[in-house]
Amino acid sequence: MSRITILGRHRVATAIGLASVLAAGTAVTVAVKGSDSSQAATSSTAAAAAISCSTATGGKPFYDGPSASKVYDARFSNSAAVPNLGSYTPQGIGTWWNWDGSKDLLLVTAYRTGANSQIIGIDPATNKTVGVVAIAATHGGGITTSNGWAFVQGSTTGIRKYKLSSLKSAMKAAGTPYLKAVGTERKVYGASFLTSYGGYVWSGKFNDKGRDKMYQYKINSNGSLTTINKAWEVPTKTQGLLVTGSHFVFSTSYGRDKRSNLYVVRRGQPDLDKAKLSCFRAPSMSEGITEYGGRAYLVFESGSHVYRSDPKTLNVISRLHKATISSLTGLA
Repeated sequence: MSRITILGRHRVATAIGLASVLAAGTAVTVAVKGSDSSQAATSSTAAAAAISCSTATGGKPFYDGPSASKVYDARFSNSAAVPNLGSYTPQGIGTWWNWDGSKDLLLVTAYRTGANSQIIGIDPATNKTVGVVAIAATHGGGITTSNGWAFVQGSTTGIRKYKLSSLKSAMKAAGTPYLKAVGTERKVYGASFLTSYGGYVWSGKFNDKGRDKMYQYKINSNGSLTTINKAWEVPTKTQGLLVTGSHFVFSTSYGRDKRSNLYVVRRGQPDLDKAKLSCFRAPSMSEGITEYGGRAYLVFESGSHVYRSDPKTLNVISRLHKATISSLTGLA
């Protein structure tokens, strides 16, 4: 979810005794509620910190630009190249298990201003692009498959659905066939990012000013969604979500010249301040994240033609990055 103008997004923290702390050379960097550590407030009142993120960097990383953090660099590595970056900007990523017999696919959504959007199928076994399907224009902040359906962000508060049988035929066809959504989009609180787990869709709202919310929706056999009336707090700038049986993993970013953050949150507590969690920096412009084969796959928009030639883009990344799920969930 890119923005050309980088806006301020944090609540102001009161720095009591800041001058004396700075004079002593003992300033402490902390994050305040509604923020992450990529632009954290400097304060002598460490008790005011709600979430702190690991910022210690390593040496030269395996990706372009400066190291995001030692925690990230020790866990992630390169995976498949994302195609069509010369004309499209990737956003969401999801997994399609057993799409063609025993084969599986990673699905990446990508947009281009003034044109149809795309669903790109990548074989995680070979890292090769299997097919590309055109869909009606959308930012495409999230995509997921479950119960015979593919769910894709439509509007900022709407989820589209596509029959997997139809998507399969289109993915196998030559060229870039167009696939129409089934019915009208399902209006939800927010569809900036979405994923699925255990027969449920999880979907929520991006907010660059502070924390926001996501909801859980039961997937019915006809692809309709029934809201579970319980809100979960999500970090500021959430762009992507991975759900496991025990954890949420949030990908957050905003701005080509700012590092991203990944939050690993133990499930069970909807209030982030009360939840057990861990946060660490990631390369700039991280977007969707999905699980496949015990690994997390993370997509970036920074490799797109829109950003890769801009000297302000901190990390230009044109490949998916992957890490074992256990190396992430073990942090919290």
